[in-house]
Amino acid sequence: MASPSVEVRAARKLVLAASTGGHLVELVRQLPFLGASDDSLFITFRTPQSESLLRGRRVLYVPYVRPRDYAGVVKAVGLVNRAMAAEKFDGAVSTGAAIALSVLPVARLRGIPATYIESVCRVDGPSTTGRVLAAVPSVSLRTQHESWSGRRWRMQPSVLSTYGSAPREFPTDTQRLFVTLGTIEGYRFDSIVDAVLASGSANEDTVWQLGSTNNRPDLPGRVFGQIAPHEFERYAREAGVVVTHAGVGTLIGLLGHGIYPLMVPRRLHRGEHVDDHQLQIAELVNRLGIGHAVEVEEFDAEAIRLVADRRIVDYAMPPTTADERDLEPA
Repeated sequence: MASPSVEVRAARKLVLAASTGGHLVELVRQLPFLGASDDSLFITFRTPQSESLLRGRRVLYVPYVRPRDYAGVVKAVGLVNRAMAAEKFDGAVSTGAAIALSVLPVARLRGIPATYIESVCRVDGPSTTGRVLAAVPSVSLRTQHESWSGRRWRMQPSVLSTYGSAPREFPTDTQRLFVTLGTIEGYRFDSIVDAVLASGSANEDTVWQLGSTNNRPDLPGRVFGQIAPHEFERYAREAGVVVTHAGVGTLIGLLGHGIYPLMVPRRLHRGEHVDDHQLQIAELVNRLGIGHAVEVEEFDAEAIRLVADRRIVDYAMPPTTADERDLEPA
C-alpha cells in the first residue's frame, strides 16, 4: 500500500483525541505527520495502555465511551469544552472512535481547525463516526486507503505502509502460545478460546489475555484480564506463536515487535463486536502479507504451524516533503 507524500509539520499545539486500543495506537503512530508540539493535549480513557503509551505527555482522561454510546459522547462534551476553553490550540485531530464526536464538533464551534483520520481497518469506506463527521462540512476528513479517497476524503499516510514479512531462518515453538483478545469492554470472544482448546495446542505454557472474555476456569496456563504494555511485549516475544483478534491496535503492537500474528476476526452475529469491521482488517492483513487471518471455524494446529515460519520487517520509510496544505482542513 503506497503512502502519499506528507511533510513533517512545524510544531503545533494540538488536541489529540482517541479511544484506547487501536485508535490510540494509530494516533500515536500518526504523530510524525501531524507536527504536534510537546504541550499538545491528548484526550482518551484511563487504561494501562494509555498510561504507558502517553507517559510524559499531557493527558485529559474522560469516562469510557463505548462504540455508538451517544449518551457517553454527550457526557464527555462538558469536560472537553472546559479543557479547550482554558487554553489556545492550533488544531484538533482524532482517529476515533466515538470520542471523536465529543471533541471535533466542540473544536469547530470554538474556531479550532479539526481533522478526523479514519482507522486503517476501514478498507471499504468510513465508520459510523466517519459518516457522522462527514455531515459537518468544516471538519477535514482523511482516509488511509486510496481506493475510496476523493475530494471530501483526502489521503493520509497508512500506519501499515512500512511493514512486510520474511521467512524465519528457524520456525518458532508452536507449543508456546500467547492468546490476546484486546481490551474492548462488553464483548466476549469465547469462540476463539474454544477453537484454541479444540486445536490441542494450549498447555501449561499458554498465556491468555482475555479482556471481557473472563470467567474461563477451563484454561491451562496463565490467565489475565488486562495486562500492561510491557507485559504484553514480554509475553508476545516469549511466545512461539501469537493468536489474536483482528484488532488494529493489537496488530500494530505485534508488528512493531517483529511478530507475524495469527488473527481471527470478531463477528457481529456471535455478539463479539458492534459490527464486522474486523473482517476488513483480516482481509487487509492477508493481502499485505503481514499476518495470517482465518475465520474461527478455520482455526487449527496447521494455521498455528504456518505463522511460526514467518517474521515481520519494518522498513520504516521516513515521510517526504509535500505541500503544506495536505494537513490543512479541506
